[in-house]
Amino acid sequence: MDFDFWTRHYLEERTKKDGTDLGPLLMSLFDVLNTPESHRVKYLDDELARFPYVDGDLFQDKRSEFSRFTAKMREYMLNACRFDWSSISPAIFGALFQSVMNPKERREQGAHYTTEKNILKVIEPLFMDDLHAEFNRIAVFRGRGRLASLRKFQAKLGNLTFLDPACGCGNFLIIAYRELRMLEIEVIKEIRLATSSTKQTVFDTTWQSVVDVDQFYGIEIGEFPVRIAETALWMMDHIMNNVLSLEFGQSYVRIPLEKSPHIVQGDALETAWSDLLPSNDFSFILGNPPFVGAKYQNELQRTQVREIANVGNNGGTLDYVAAWLIKAGKYINGSRTRTRIGFVTTNSITQGEQVAQLWPVLFERYNLELSFAHRTFAWGSDARGKARVHVVIVGLESRKQVRNQKRLFNYSDPNGDPEETRHTALSPYLFDAGKLADPNLVVKEENTPINTMKKLIIGSKPIDGGNYIFDEKERMAFLNSEPEAIDLLRPYIGSHEYLHESKRWILALHDVPAGVLARLPHVKKRISAVQTYRKSSKSVSTRQLSSTPSLYHVNVLPAKPFLVIPKVSSERREYVPIGWLEPPVIPSDLLFVLQNATLEDFALLTSAMHMSWLRYVG
Repeated sequence: MDFDFWTRHYLEERTKKDGTDLGPLLMSLFDVLNTPESHRVKYLDDELARFPYVDGDLFQDKRSEFSRFTAKMREYMLNACRFDWSSISPAIFGALFQSVMNPKERREQGAHYTTEKNILKVIEPLFMDDLHAEFNRIAVFRGRGRLASLRKFQAKLGNLTFLDPACGCGNFLIIAYRELRMLEIEVIKEIRLATSSTKQTVFDTTWQSVVDVDQFYGIEIGEFPVRIAETALWMMDHIMNNVLSLEFGQSYVRIPLEKSPHIVQGDALETAWSDLLPSNDFSFILGNPPFVGAKYQNELQRTQVREIANVGNNGGTLDYVAAWLIKAGKYINGSRTRTRIGFVTTNSITQGEQVAQLWPVLFERYNLELSFAHRTFAWGSDARGKARVHVVIVGLESRKQVRNQKRLFNYSDPNGDPEETRHTALSPYLFDAGKLADPNLVVKEENTPINTMKKLIIGSKPIDGGNYIFDEKERMAFLNSEPEAIDLLRPYIGSHEYLHESKRWILALHDVPAGVLARLPHVKKRISAVQTYRKSSKSVSTRQLSSTPSLYHVNVLPAKPFLVIPKVSSERREYVPIGWLEPPVIPSDLLFVLQNATLEDFALLTSAMHMSWLRYVG
């Protein structure tokens, strides 16, 4: 009888249907699985005695008192035991865990789990492609020393180490382990052929498999994902042992479990990675660190980014993921081994002002270079409520050890498959930089134009608690009550209104005489509400604005036609939708505004040259 059968049989036959005794019996089962046969009690129940000793830290020190089970919970567990899990990848547990997370918690933590397809986009150029190429070179060689080379290569596979410092439920580690084991099976096939041809020792899978879960390390802030990652790695080990058994027609198991994955609970930005393993001993650092933009970071996260980046006042707009890149760079800086880094990140670290803040730290402070990259593509997740974001993948390694050819994966369709090109250098903006005098050149933020052109400004920002802004229905209701205010309500256009031709209106009271306002009680009521809203703010600057409640925080009321650029627009557009507006329109702070613009300004801003600049740099 197999393990799965006896687990199901034990739970079905020995527990009450109401589930009240399921917890204690599971505790008894865990005790047995954690105890060597020679150390078990003398008169152990026959059904429990059938179970093998497992250990491997799977049960040791991991047990806690079970909550009281119900009949429904017992049935769920039995259904899980009856289910055929052989075709299910353990990587699915990450997506399942994400699906049950609170959306607000998921956003705060930046917790998003990567699909297998996207994990392969990281691990293939990071290490698997090189390992396959090396194996193929050995496999086609037919001269003396071939068997020794195969065994040396297999030993190399067993000595590689992997760290995911934001491992979640372990998806990256699970898929990496599976791919490494699959390659090892191919190596074992060749060793078997070479051994039989030289009439050496009969093939024995029990000593031929050297890749094991203890080569994999992870850091995760949540306790439950840590347990999932550990268990899922063992599950993948079991699956690969079955594949090995079927491949060679003999049973191969690793029970008791003598080795364990090294997954620790902690904040990776506060944890010393060297406590897991010295940097000289790590081969690859990989994963998808949390996706939290600068504006969405809590105070702790913002502090962590600033302290790790250590770039003075210039690091305030860095995404949270930047801290992982910088810490990884610092960790491997000066390492004697060829440690490589591969992360899925938000694409904003390769665009705009973040580039000049992040990449000089990696290039100059820690002597890294880009070895491969995937340009922007649509995020994929197997979970419900997945993030609708676009990401990039960046591969980094020491400048002293970097590969001559850099691989760049381009997406003509962000939802499609990439096309690969090879180059001598890659820019941090993720384009071919082989012909640039300085491939690491970045464009720094400037407060004033350096080319004599006019300065873009943002539109009006009322900070009014919504009291001055109206949609069409609200505007009509307000004018029904106060028709004399019709000339004070002006069209208010932001990114959404400009792109979709929708309408909003705003009270403009900047030059209205006090005598006019005295005859408008509903307008005065709005002014009073704005004053109260500003006074109650936690922001000192907002409270100061309460002394001038009829003015906005930012006051932009153009008197002539003006150019606008929406702050937010689809990156699928070939051209940014730049255009003209004219009074009485008031632009909102979600538009960039160029006042006193000329047709020459418009021509330059809408040119293919400028669009190319925005696409790659802006």
